[in-house]
Amino acid sequence: MNADAVVLDIDGVLVDVADSYRRAIVDSIEHVYGRTIRREDIQLFKNAGGFNNDWELTYAGALYVLAAGEGFDRSLEAFTDAIAAEGGGLEAAESVVMDELGGQATQRVRGKWDTERLRDVFQQLYLGSERYAVLEDAEPDAELEGAGYIEAEPVLLEAETREALLERYAVGIVTGRPAAEAEIALTRVGLEIPLEHRFTMDDWAEGKPHPHALTTLGDRFDAESVVFVGDTLDDIQTAVNAEAADDGRTYHGVGVLTGGLTGGSGRELFEEAGASAVLESINELPEVLELPY
Repeated sequence: MNADAVVLDIDGVLVDVADSYRRAIVDSIEHVYGRTIRREDIQLFKNAGGFNNDWELTYAGALYVLAAGEGFDRSLEAFTDAIAAEGGGLEAAESVVMDELGGQATQRVRGKWDTERLRDVFQQLYLGSERYAVLEDAEPDAELEGAGYIEAEPVLLEAETREALLERYAVGIVTGRPAAEAEIALTRVGLEIPLEHRFTMDDWAEGKPHPHALTTLGDRFDAESVVFVGDTLDDIQTAVNAEAADDGRTYHGVGVLTGGLTGGSGRELFEEAGASAVLESINELPEVLELPY
């Protein structure tokens, strides 16, 4: 791919978030409403697009649960297909539900749909009591006190891979995490990235798959060819959008099968989305980058 810059997502690429962020989505909805979606349903939202922000995915999952209680009878797969058809994301999820429910049912759903509470519970579960108190500047709920799910994030990036990438390429980060949570993950994997080479939720309002963060890093690296590695279809679309937006350099999206997309079906979805390569893990990247494209 003739790359001179490599940009990495964090979740599902550098650390495994199946038992942290994804668990927090399911458990937050359960805690607030007493019922929830299944963990495997999360990937349906991710594949629909526009759910790089896991808080918003939590809100959409809760919206589905509440709507189902008011007679919304689509399967979750049909619901997420309809979200994708409307362009993806939380706004599309609201549109799908509200278009189908009657006026009174819609009012009841909106009255119960408490996104602030969902976010607060999510942060308490994910961060744990001590980090929540510091990062959110708030007292945790007594029933939610304890260690956070963030402690259950196995490192995926091997030290040999890390050193090979840092030695040969300019390395940046584009993630949907808040800055403080990105720092925790990067410290855990031993990856020191200057702040000017990172884009987090706090740096960039649009979020993936908008190309701004990726094209900006391309400029900052003065790169001719940028490889962006991610675990979702939105990550690949980010690279595709950057390629369309920036005539001055080449962008390649590389998918890894260590997030929600796995196996042959995951590989096929990545390729259909425009991935230049699909890897079993980030640790295959140095070898693949040196192969002729």
